[in-house]
Amino acid sequence: MTLTQDTLLGKSVDELTTWVKQKGQPAYRGKQLHQWLYQKGARSLTEISVFPKAWREELKDYPIGRSLINHCTIAPDKTRKYLLGLGDNLIIETVGIPTSKRLTVCVSSQVGCPMNCDFCATGKGGYDRNLTCAEIVDQVLTVQGDFQQRVSHVVFMGMGEPLLNTKEVIKAVKILNQDVGIGQRSLTISTVGVPKKILELAHHKLQVTFAVSLHAPNQQLREQLIPSAKYYPLPKLLSDCRKYVEITGRRVTFEYILLGGVNDLPEQAIQLAKCLKGFQSHVNLIPYNPIEEADYQRPDAESINVFKSILEGQKVAVSVRHSRGLEANAACGQLRTMSGVE
Repeated sequence: MTLTQDTLLGKSVDELTTWVKQKGQPAYRGKQLHQWLYQKGARSLTEISVFPKAWREELKDYPIGRSLINHCTIAPDKTRKYLLGLGDNLIIETVGIPTSKRLTVCVSSQVGCPMNCDFCATGKGGYDRNLTCAEIVDQVLTVQGDFQQRVSHVVFMGMGEPLLNTKEVIKAVKILNQDVGIGQRSLTISTVGVPKKILELAHHKLQVTFAVSLHAPNQQLREQLIPSAKYYPLPKLLSDCRKYVEITGRRVTFEYILLGGVNDLPEQAIQLAKCLKGFQSHVNLIPYNPIEEADYQRPDAESINVFKSILEGQKVAVSVRHSRGLEANAACGQLRTMSGVE
């Protein structure tokens, strides 16, 4: 299912100028509309005070493309998780992650997720459809408006597999960069791996950070954790990642969720290091965030440190990401579609 209703959000200044001219307005209204959409975060055309009052009234029901905040949960670390209602009454989740120096938005690219990773709450809830470019950009504007602070970074790590929605994700990247004003190097696209799509993305030569959710150092364990991995063997995935580096000149980040007693053993760290030998890459270790639907355990601090030390000893660039928003079920792997208040 896809949305067919046209919205103003997601259009460039040239497209907006064409639209206002079609409505009988002077061309300069296009730049005004662009500013109010992307910089002021207007949620309806009636808010745009520089427009003639009669025209605003005439267009009061025209869809801008903004979602409704159904609910917001705030964690002790100030991370906010939003349940956003879309035009067809489906619900997605978006997370705003503030620090002293930046505001990051974790955006969804699909309603639900078809990948069904065993440790992730999103896949347990099924899949409905891809999001449009406008619905992706709206998430960033919603967080920016709610925090009353400019968003500095965006990560495509929310609900869904971005490379199953490549066309709209790439459009959203360009809008976020050119229209909202966020540098491409402050944007991250994350994937568990979709055959042929990594090289397709590479040929766009975006300056974004590209992250691959690896989570296992061998094919057998990866298939256990990520069912879709059976269609994309680890050697082929890594080969495509090396080609991505060659084409773009940018390194690949490998996300690796540490599951206690499952993929965090010293011998598995050695296996992982062998997979990535000579690779222009960085490994981001993420201690598992528990969900009700799966029985995995978060590793202890010693296991995390040992795993990290082994990778460092093998000359693999590595860091540990300590998730934000854990208490609000807003951390990595915890997002799920819910229509009610949690």
